[in-house]
Amino acid sequence: MLVLGIETSCDETSVAVVENGRKVLSNIISSQVPIHEKFGGVVPEIASRNHVEVISNVMKKALEEAKVELKNIDAIACTYGPGLVGALLVGVSYAKALSYASNKPLVGTNHIEGHIAANYITHKDLQPPFIAMIISGGHTHLVHIKDYKTFEILGKTRDDAIGEAFDKVARVIGLGYPGGPKIDKLAKEGNTSIELPKTHLDSLDFSFSGIKTAVINLNHKNPNVDKADLSASFEKTVTDILLENTLKAAKSLKLKTIVLAGGVSANSYIRERFMELEKTQGMKIYYPSPVLCTDNAAMIASAGYYNYINGITSGLELNAEPNLKLT
Repeated sequence: MLVLGIETSCDETSVAVVENGRKVLSNIISSQVPIHEKFGGVVPEIASRNHVEVISNVMKKALEEAKVELKNIDAIACTYGPGLVGALLVGVSYAKALSYASNKPLVGTNHIEGHIAANYITHKDLQPPFIAMIISGGHTHLVHIKDYKTFEILGKTRDDAIGEAFDKVARVIGLGYPGGPKIDKLAKEGNTSIELPKTHLDSLDFSFSGIKTAVINLNHKNPNVDKADLSASFEKTVTDILLENTLKAAKSLKLKTIVLAGGVSANSYIRERFMELEKTQGMKIYYPSPVLCTDNAAMIASAGYYNYINGITSGLELNAEPNLKLT
């Protein structure tokens, strides 16, 4: 079964063709990072307009690389939330037009489910149940994946998403946008000698606003603070928080499989710390290949495939839902 995936939730325009939810035949991504870098973050209106300009060419390249025609496609999956409403509308409208013109089933797909499904592409042996730690610019979710379509949110952020915290800290210390990769790189030159606060909650929820504010205040009071040490200390502290909650959840549910997902799962330090659990806790850790960590259409095609084979399709009344929840 071939699923055409379309992803336009933020600043990547992507179209992919995926076979049976796991084999990528093409995954074309047009990134807008150079466009938004000068603004220090994504400008929604500019993102939307750029999606409109490039989506047709991206779709054509995806079909060409996959060596298929639209008539060979079995279903069309698109991200309909969560994300920037204007950006989402471009992909949803394009997918609806394709579906109508080609008489192919339309499958509205949750962006967060897509991040989880990215691991099914990278790891052909991965099957539920498992614990998923979804960390991105807009989300920090700890989720029990019971099966391909049954999820239970165990914890989530009460304020900033972890990727948002990375971006804000990077901006304050002068690294610019996108902040995550730049902090990851600079942190390798520093040490973790700076003590930063951790917010401990009476649940598996997360809070990153306190540590973000602490870094901002420290930088303002001492502009000469070593930025590499500050980056390394920030990275270590937020990773400690992720690990603590993930371990609590895994032990409570007696699960030994942990999956990382989302753009922040590309962070090398976070990956290394989670991989240590294989030796210290006897757990199995999975994470996507780097290209599948950030927003892409292959993960949407994969998640759409599992929607479709479970009888979940959408009508042409499908609309963008910028605040769409996982469950």
